[in-house]
Amino acid sequence: MPTSAPSPTSPPVAAPRGPGRLRRTMALAGAETRLFLRNRTAVVNSGVLPLLLVATVPALGLGDGAVAVGPQLVVTSIAVMLTFLTYYNLLTTFVARREELVLQRMRTGELTGTEVVLGTAAPTLLVTAAQIALVTAGIAVLGEWSAPVDVVLPLVAVVFGAALMVLLAAASTAFTRSAESAQITALPLLVVSSGLCGMFFPLTAMPDAVAAVARFLPLTPVVELSQLGLAGRTWDGELVDLAGAWSSALQPLAVLAGWLVVAALLARRGFRWAPRR
Repeated sequence: MPTSAPSPTSPPVAAPRGPGRLRRTMALAGAETRLFLRNRTAVVNSGVLPLLLVATVPALGLGDGAVAVGPQLVVTSIAVMLTFLTYYNLLTTFVARREELVLQRMRTGELTGTEVVLGTAAPTLLVTAAQIALVTAGIAVLGEWSAPVDVVLPLVAVVFGAALMVLLAAASTAFTRSAESAQITALPLLVVSSGLCGMFFPLTAMPDAVAAVARFLPLTPVVELSQLGLAGRTWDGELVDLAGAWSSALQPLAVLAGWLVVAALLARRGFRWAPRR
C-alpha cells in the first residue's frame, strides 16, 4: 500500500523583537520630561531657586580673591546643582514613585531596573546641565569669564558627579520612608558634604584634620576637579598649569571613583521597588 510523502515542515517564525534598551530608556525619559515640564512649581524650584542661591555668592563676597569671580561662581553652581537639584530632587522622586507603586508597575514590563532609574532621572539631569550652562553663559556675558586651564576636568566632574548623585539618591531611598522625610535623610549630604567641600570657602580655612577628612567626602572631589580645570587652583590654593592640574587631579579622581563604586553597591542592595508594608 503506497504511503503518502511527509508534508514539508514550515520554518519556525521568529518572535518579533521589541524596542532596544536605548530606545526604551529614551521613550521613558521623554515621557518623564514632558511630565516634568507640565509641573510649573517643579520647574521654578529646580531652576530659579538654585540660580538665586548661586547668584548670592559674589554678592556676599565669598570668593577668596585668589582667582576671578567667574570660575568660582561656575564651580559653586556645579556643586549646588548636583546636591540641591540632582540629589535631592531624585531622592524625593524615587521615594514618591515607590510609595505610589509606580516603580513596581514599571518593573512588570520590559523595562529593566537600570532603564527605569535612568529614565526617571533624565529630566533632573537635563535641568542640571542646562542651569550650569546658563550660569556659565551669564558669566561670559558679564565679562567675568576667564579661559579655563583645562576643559576635560570640569566635564569629568559634572558627568561623574551627576552619576554619583543619582546613585546616592537611589541608595538613600533605603532609609527614606516618604518624600516628606527626605528633608531629613538628605541633610548629611546637603549640609555636611556641601559645607565641607570647599564650595563656599577654601579647605585651608579649616583645621588640618578637618580638611584632611573633608577631601574624602562625596562632593569634595567634584569641587576639586572643577577648580583645577576652570581656575587652575588646587585645594590648598596653589595655582597650577595644565600639567600641574592633571597631576593634582589624581587624588580627587581616585576618591570620586571610589565613591561611585560604593554608591553603586549601596544602591543595588538598598533600592526597593515597592514600599514596605
